[in-house]
Amino acid sequence: MASSKDPVDTKTPAEAEVELSVLNRAPTRSTTTLAEPASAPQTELTPTSTDPLEASRAIDASAPDGGWHAWAMVGCCAMLGFWFVGVTYSWGVLQTTLVERHLAPASTLAFVGSIAVSMLSFMAILNSRILMSLGARKMAVIGTVLMSFSQIFASFTTRNIGGLFVTAGVMMGFGVGFCFMVISITPAQYFTTKRGTAVGLVYAAGGLGGAVISLGLEAGVRNLGLEWTFRLVGLVMLVTCLPAAWYVKERTTVVRKEFVDWSLFRNLDFIVLFVSGALATFPLFVPPFFLPLYAQSMHLSGTTGAALVCVFNFSSAIGRIATGFLSDRLLGPLNTLFAVLFITCLSLLVLWPSSVSLAPLIIFVLVNGASSGGFFAIMPTVVNNIMGSQRMTVAFGMIVTGWGGGYLMGAPIAGYLLAAYGGQDRGIVAYRPAVFWAGGMAAGAAFLVAFLRWRKSPHLMIKM
Repeated sequence: MASSKDPVDTKTPAEAEVELSVLNRAPTRSTTTLAEPASAPQTELTPTSTDPLEASRAIDASAPDGGWHAWAMVGCCAMLGFWFVGVTYSWGVLQTTLVERHLAPASTLAFVGSIAVSMLSFMAILNSRILMSLGARKMAVIGTVLMSFSQIFASFTTRNIGGLFVTAGVMMGFGVGFCFMVISITPAQYFTTKRGTAVGLVYAAGGLGGAVISLGLEAGVRNLGLEWTFRLVGLVMLVTCLPAAWYVKERTTVVRKEFVDWSLFRNLDFIVLFVSGALATFPLFVPPFFLPLYAQSMHLSGTTGAALVCVFNFSSAIGRIATGFLSDRLLGPLNTLFAVLFITCLSLLVLWPSSVSLAPLIIFVLVNGASSGGFFAIMPTVVNNIMGSQRMTVAFGMIVTGWGGGYLMGAPIAGYLLAAYGGQDRGIVAYRPAVFWAGGMAAGAAFLVAFLRWRKSPHLMIKM
């Protein structure tokens, strides 16, 4: 009876449970809320609401699950993903050119690309708070400006490794982190049954961007030079991403006040997702960063190396779409996550070490690209389904923060192992310790997700 006198934005867990039980027994009130979705954010989803279960339930119940506005939002987020994923995944093309200029060893230059990616992890918790404060539109616009000008400024630092760290590394990393948080959180708010497909399409655009941009970078370096290639990328990014960033807008106004929800670390499901994601990110950038050098060690041309990165990214785009489809229609998010990690493990431990000629190397690139892309596409859906929509921003921010070590050190560790066993001049055998190390990390991540899947249900045929 106490719930009839309490306001909607309940302050204590006990009162929240009582009120939720009353809501469950009041079909008339629930039906009215769903019939008038425009008023729901003001009454049920206000920033003062502190009950995650109630808020998540209201958000999911009122999601349109389609419509032109929802799919337009997917398109705008896809444009942002096209550029920030495409540029970061294509760093290996620029890295090879800088190695040929003897600016720094491959292991050092890999740090530049790793910083740009790892910043989205190390800043994820702060970025989730910024997203709550500024909103998706402002955050996307700021991220676009940072990414664009980082490339323009980097064009003046191609003879200075410190300058590249600041521009193509740190500045680009801030922009990537802003845009990553926006495209990971926003599309899921507009869908329920089609959530995996929507998120998969957004991330597929990133894979497509990597395919297009890697070839464009190689052609640009060959015809325009490295400096003007950086400038052209920055200018085109600014022109194409600003309109998309301006259109992006979150559907709900649910806000949590915490930077970190430490209570999540008392949840075993969250802990397993956190650790498995942290392990999985170590090997993910090893292939795209080192494929051009690997091709060079096989005495293939620079154009072939860039084409391999292109194929990797194109396959990544296909994998991102496929995981969304598999998640929604066949396997479920958790089964799909295990599948992509298991395939990543097999490709690194079996296919890449066996790639002594171009044909098997292409097979490895296709398989590993699809599985790596699938990881990024399915992870937001897994977190959303397990932790709930209202907790998604904080939980996903915490999980992405755990990816920082892998993003920052994965490719450089592979570079150090390569150097320790003779470097690229020794031939492809020198790459195998790094490849086996990467495969071992993927195996650890797959094992943890398998444990989580078994914990949810020991029945293998259940969609989950």
